[in-house]
Amino acid sequence: MKRGKKYAEAAKKIDRNTLYDVADAIKLTKEVSSAKFDETIEAHIRTGCDGRHAEQQIRGAVVLPHGTGKEVRVLVFAKGTKLDEAQAAGADHVGGEELIPKIQNEGWLDFDVVVATPDMMGVVGRLGRVLGPKGLMPNPKAGTVTMDVTKAINDIKAGKIEYRLDKTNIIHVPIGKASFTEDQLTDNFKTLMDAIVKAKPASLKGTYLKSVTLAPTMGPGVKVSTVKFA
Repeated sequence: MKRGKKYAEAAKKIDRNTLYDVADAIKLTKEVSSAKFDETIEAHIRTGCDGRHAEQQIRGAVVLPHGTGKEVRVLVFAKGTKLDEAQAAGADHVGGEELIPKIQNEGWLDFDVVVATPDMMGVVGRLGRVLGPKGLMPNPKAGTVTMDVTKAINDIKAGKIEYRLDKTNIIHVPIGKASFTEDQLTDNFKTLMDAIVKAKPASLKGTYLKSVTLAPTMGPGVKVSTVKFA
């Protein structure tokens, strides 16, 4: 893959053979962020898990203390008084069965997170083929299937992110923006890593955290030492 001049210049600042401590890694990641827009800083965590085994699946959510720097649009599936509650809590879109054809047939996807009350999961289940591949399906483990829609919306708007293994057993999550201070990014990163360490499957043998890399949207990755998190 051909990289641009800016990328090549940024890559020179990083020693690929070095595992940086958290503070240095965050400082470097901010330095190599050189796009014209405010890049997202992402953590890429390669695990020793085998997601094909149910007991080694990792999925959960954590509220980052300083949020992600992104405006998150929330869609809530509910009925009765829960519709009003969701609206009052600041949901961007609220509805029920009538939203199904809009999403299925019209390809409407103007939302980043879907929350549903348990009694609506029969309806939402019909959207599995659309929402599933995009990682938008509500899930009790992530706190997005709940009767407490106010708490769910507040948490999401405050910076709650979901983490899960992809097909190659890597977790990809945002920890903030390049414009964040080093302290803010450090707080967010440590909060995320604490949650991931706690989520270690009991059945896993061998190394859990194989590598952790921080990278801006358009920039090269910086490898982080996992010693503190092992």
